Amino acid sequence: MATAPLVALLMLGQLGFTPWQYGLAFGAPCIGGLVGSRLARPLASRFGQHKVLLVAGALRGCWSVGLAFIGPGAAGIVLVIAVQLGLVASVGVFNPVLATYRLRHTDKDRVVRVLSAWSITSSAAIAAMTLLWGLLGSITGPRTAIAIAGVLMLATPLLLPRRDYASPPEQELARRAAAGTGQARASSADLAASTL
Repeated sequence: MATAPLVALLMLGQLGFTPWQYGLAFGAPCIGGLVGSRLARPLASRFGQHKVLLVAGALRGCWSVGLAFIGPGAAGIVLVIAVQLGLVASVGVFNPVLATYRLRHTDKDRVVRVLSAWSITSSAAIAAMTLLWGLLGSITGPRTAIAIAGVLMLATPLLLPRRDYASPPEQELARRAAAGTGQARASSADLAASTL
């Protein structure tokens, strides 16, 4: 999101694309978001939530650097469509899985606060990064600023959780099972002692 104004400046200004070409380049790949969001649940069921979170999160960070190589003409539009399709599809898988992951690890009495904080911090971060990348683009030029953002995005998979933490309901079930096993052992010991 931080580079969206820079990409618009690059495509509509320096590269001379028309507004309809720009709209096509960014509108057509939105189908990837629909496909990705439809695939999120089956993928999480088949491969596990944590694995899908890691893979889709890593894929999500790989695409943006491609926008630094936009050229003029049809090849440029095809490049933008391919990059955006991959990015939006990866995000379409990642976001529902991340939302589920966060909510499963949040106490029920804190869900509203977590969702509010998530929304506020996301919007604030987008605004701050857009401003920062606008300043960076005015110093380095749009293409260089887009490339820097793309390279930084390659590091974002390092921020994903490496271990698969059990969700609170699963932790509670495991605790109850362990307590039940302990109680069963104690009852067996009591029964054996009483028969002696």
